Amino acid sequence: MDRPFHVLMVCMGNICRSPTAHGVFEKLVQDAGLSDSIQVDSAGTHSYHVGEPPDRRSQAHAAQRGYDLSAQRARQLVASDFEKFDLVLVMDDNNEQAARTLCPPAQRHRLMRLTDFCTRFDDKEVPDPYYGGSGGFEHVLNLVEDACTGVLGAVVFARKTG
Repeated sequence: MDRPFHVLMVCMGNICRSPTAHGVFEKLVQDAGLSDSIQVDSAGTHSYHVGEPPDRRSQAHAAQRGYDLSAQRARQLVASDFEKFDLVLVMDDNNEQAARTLCPPAQRHRLMRLTDFCTRFDDKEVPDPYYGGSGGFEHVLNLVEDACTGVLGAVVFARKTG
């Protein structure tokens, strides 16, 4: 069997957006029966919350849609992630810039925005819901579900044709 395809979701603190994307993508992969061939993780560009679980609001909103984020713990993005992960998906411009500074030039093709895979939404970034209300967490879930469906399709296609 080929080595699993590794996808990394990245935001600032790894407690809201990237754990949500991690949980959504992981469930899509499981539901498709592809857990042996596609693996997902998440990280933050900053060390603010290393070792902490996802934000309780992210967990609550995700749980309402059937996603369990409770086992995740925040960690910081490191340069070696660009060697391990085939696709590193950032949530916004600031985190793309921070990730790009860590990314070896030979691995830059692996760094993309999660919203590049959206098919229903035109948003260029997944906005940070941390300081907002519940509507922000719902919008993040809408964007992430859309984009993760696109990511799964792209990964499956790439593995079949690659």
